[in-house]
Parts: sequence; C-alpha cells; structure tokens
Amino acid sequence: MENIRLFEPAQVGAITTKNRIVMSPMTRCRAIGNVPNDLMAQYYGQRASAGLIITEGTSPSPNGLGYARIPGIFSDEQVEGWKKVTAAVHEKGGKIVVQLMHTGRISHPLNLPAGSEVLAPSAVKPAGHMWTDAQQMQEFPVPKAMTTEELTSTKAEFVTAAKNAIKAGFDGVELHGANGYLLEQFLSPISNIRTDEYGGSIENRARFVLEVVSEVAEAIGKDRTGIRLSPYGVASDMPHYPEIDATYTYLAEEFNQLDIAYLHVVDHSAMGAPKVPIEIKETIRAKFKNIIILAGGHTLETAEAELQSGLADLAAFGRPFINNPDLVERFENDHALSADLHMDMFYTADEKGYVDYPVFQ
Repeated sequence: MENIRLFEPAQVGAITTKNRIVMSPMTRCRAIGNVPNDLMAQYYGQRASAGLIITEGTSPSPNGLGYARIPGIFSDEQVEGWKKVTAAVHEKGGKIVVQLMHTGRISHPLNLPAGSEVLAPSAVKPAGHMWTDAQQMQEFPVPKAMTTEELTSTKAEFVTAAKNAIKAGFDGVELHGANGYLLEQFLSPISNIRTDEYGGSIENRARFVLEVVSEVAEAIGKDRTGIRLSPYGVASDMPHYPEIDATYTYLAEEFNQLDIAYLHVVDHSAMGAPKVPIEIKETIRAKFKNIIILAGGHTLETAEAELQSGLADLAAFGRPFINNPDLVERFENDHALSADLHMDMFYTADEKGYVDYPVFQ
C-alpha cells in the first residue's frame, strides 16, 4: 500500500498525533480499589506508539463505578494514580485522553462504594447480569430515576472529572455516549421514559448529553473534548427504536455547533452486533466538520480504506492492541499480528494477559 494515511500525523483539536492509529477504550478491570496503579501505567506505556490512546472507561463519580475494579477520576488518590499513566505514555512520545464513563443502570450495588446509588434517566431495569467480586454474577437491579438535583450534580461531576483529567496530565477527555451507559441511556426512548424536559422528543432526550458535552468543553476547552457514539449498538440492553437515524443526525449537527474536537463512532458488528449502516456514518461525516474516528473490527486495510474515502480521519483498534502492544510497529514493518489472545484474562486482576504479551521477535 503506497502512501498509507494511517501513518501520517493528524491534528485532533489541540492534540497533534504522530499517526492516525487510535487505541480504543477497553475495560480491563485492573484498578484495584478503583485507583489507577503501576500495572496500568506499564500497560498503557507499552502501547504508546499509538497516535492516540483512549483509556478504559473511567468513572466521574462513585455512582458511576458500575463494574468491578474499574478506575475513577474523582478523588485525589485517583488523580495521582493517573499521573503515572500519563507520564508513562508521554515519556514515549504518545498522546492519551481519558474516557469518562458513568455506567448508569449498568451497575450493581455490590460494585459501588458505600452511600452510592445505581442511577439512570428512568427506573427501567436492563435485562442481563453483572459480575460482582463479592457474589459473582448478579441480576441488574432496578435503577433509581434521577431527580432534577441529581441531573445537576451529575453534570457537575463530569466537569470536575474533566478538570481532574487535565490535572492528571491527560491531553483531553472523551465522553462515553455509547454502549448503553448513562449518556446513551438518555438518548433512547426505551431506557428514557421521562416526562420532563429530559424525555420525550429527540431534542429532550439529547438534552442531558449535550449539556454535559457543552459544560465539559467550556471547562477544559472544546479542542480537548470528544465523545464516543454507537448508533444501532445493542450493548447493555439497548434495543433499536425508530428514531435512531434522526437522533444521531441531530446529535451530529449539535456537536458541530459546539465545535468539539472529535466524534468517535463505534460499530460492534465484528463481535456479532448489528452492523451500523453506512448511511448513518455518511450522515455524521456530512454534518460534523471536525475529526471523526471510526472503530469496529478494523484491519490495516479496512482502516486505510475508510481514511482514503474520507469517511474517517483516524481509525481505532481495540483487541489487536491487547496482544500486540507494538501494533503500530507491526503494521509499519508488515509483521504478522499475534493470534495469541487470552480472552479469559480480559477482566482478571493481575498482570497475566495484560502486560505480558511480547513484542514482535
């Protein structure tokens, strides 16, 4: 492949990347006590040749810590832990943004600190189960519908977390508006059955997401703010609804008005989910003038094709970065990718299946 665009630098808002290969956010559950640690610094540092690393989902508040051993960024201890991670990446010339993920109803009280609550737009119980270290698999509970006061305090938590991210040395912030977590829960008329100004019409259901993005952008700079979206995604019990296309068309127009750095659109069809129609990707591309990152089962060839077509500006890779810490170098040198992937260790608690994958020999 001549003149591979993936290897060219890019300008993502205020962030200059050395290539257009993005490491996707991937939950890995190594944050014991919800605090980033030396093991996590080693893991991200090993993968710093990516043009941009997006961290695993990181909670902006105690209420958002839905999964076992996911990190937060709301305490001083967590900020100090993240400083080790950002330093490890920056020392190798990499760039890294934190993904702020409030899990909303995809949670269980056994995974939350004392005094926290499982919150959601509405008291609509998701189908399925959640792992807890205390009692293994448990059914999702019915979440508490957020009050007006909780909407306000949750927005403030996102803003404080974003400021903490800059304090911790991150190059920017990605808001997790995908995969059935809190922000996406507001977008869907199935998980959001509110009757106030945050429910009902597309504009009302998008209101909370747009307010969070706007307030974070104002706090840390729109050129350091992005959001991840998963139109047509079904993760975390998010069934399809008739207004999907209209919802994401409206969001793309509004995000364009906010002039944020990037949209990150994920297609999980490589893992068995429904395919995101090319039409909605093209609509988002037409409506949003800044950077678009596309994710979803990429190979070097499919990613490059999306860049060449103009559909994407950068391409995100997830699982290949797990067992190929040197993924970028392998691509550049046309080396074979490792096929040795320990899926049974994706969410365990130690270094095995995490920092022990070798580079190409």
